Amino acid sequence: MENNLLRLVDHDKDFFSRRCIWVNGPVIVGAGPSGLATAACLREQGVPFVVLERAECIASLWQKRTYDRLKLHLPKQFCQLPKLPFPEDFPEYPTKRQFIQYLESYAKHFEINPRFNECVQSARYDETSGLWRVKTVTASGPSHCTTEVEYICQWLIVATGENAERVVPDFEGLKDFGGEVMHVCDYKSGETFEGKEVLVVGCGNSGMEVSLDLCNHNATPSMVVRSSVHVLPREIFGKSSFELAILMMRWLPLWLVDMLLLILAWLILGNIEKYGLKRPAMGPLELKNVKGKTPVLDIGAFKKIRSGDIKVVPAIKRFSRGQVELENGQKLRIDSVVFATGYRSNVPSWLQESEFFSKNGFPKSSFPHAWKGNAGLYAVGFTRRGLSGASFDAIRIAQDIGKVWKDETKHKKTTTACHRRCISQY
Repeated sequence: MENNLLRLVDHDKDFFSRRCIWVNGPVIVGAGPSGLATAACLREQGVPFVVLERAECIASLWQKRTYDRLKLHLPKQFCQLPKLPFPEDFPEYPTKRQFIQYLESYAKHFEINPRFNECVQSARYDETSGLWRVKTVTASGPSHCTTEVEYICQWLIVATGENAERVVPDFEGLKDFGGEVMHVCDYKSGETFEGKEVLVVGCGNSGMEVSLDLCNHNATPSMVVRSSVHVLPREIFGKSSFELAILMMRWLPLWLVDMLLLILAWLILGNIEKYGLKRPAMGPLELKNVKGKTPVLDIGAFKKIRSGDIKVVPAIKRFSRGQVELENGQKLRIDSVVFATGYRSNVPSWLQESEFFSKNGFPKSSFPHAWKGNAGLYAVGFTRRGLSGASFDAIRIAQDIGKVWKDETKHKKTTTACHRRCISQY
């Protein structure tokens, strides 16, 4: 590794002109659940690491971009991270605050101390040295002075996740609407919308739950349903629908499990299509596996749809002052718009690599092979399988790096000092 670093210095004429930090182990980009899980597994393997996080806290999506009433949609045993279960006194579906508390205790337990406010600008593999070069910018102090740092490492772990950036569609006339417009990541509670007509764009779990929350705060939501969607009860006969599906899949083929889930959903919810919610042709589990589209786990929104408290409306044609025109020609007077239109990966904006990651910011390989690329590149939390998928990735990444780390450090000491402006980091 020392020879690799020397080749890097010789090759790069500007090497001494900036602050450079040598990392003995991997650099993990992102301090959300995926990054924390990987760091914990590496800690168990005895591998040093550095975690870079653009926000000033861990799990910024959960802390800053989620609504107040949010709870985990799956039972806690399917959402815990490796090596440390949830506290026994936590409910089956922990609240947002409880989940954040769990993540904070998780980071403390495994001594994970991310470098906060470090936004990765670029990361590229240096063919000459065989090392990764990760450039960050940090804004600090009242004057917001920026500091540029370059991290040099053998392994790069991308843990920025599937939900790094909000997605907001561009609709005709939206700029002329005049009312409040927000993405669901800025929505906290329906309390401020009391008495208002609110258009919720999107019918996934967030769209359904925000619509329910608006109803509970005496607002009048209209929910835009543009495409087909599977709605399942969160629990069937007192057992989690997800847990029930997992149990059935031990003995039954996926298509049959899908059929049974839909029959049970019909018995509990009735025919959802008569209320404007068209089911996809694929079953819920097959659709999740093939396209990564998660079924809605209903916690009360469908009851409000049946009663008419939540209006289901078709796709948007255009906005105008104080109103929206729908594809069917109907016009609605509305006060506010909440876009529950999801998120996207931001990996293409900073990672200079095209073999492992595709243009949409996801690994080209599908689960369970989407965690490892070439030249020491790894991805965690991109399986579209939630926290259990991230845990799967984290364990395998740590085992893979740990094996190489132990082989390399068996007979020689790791690099502890570098050239003039390259600081060693453990």
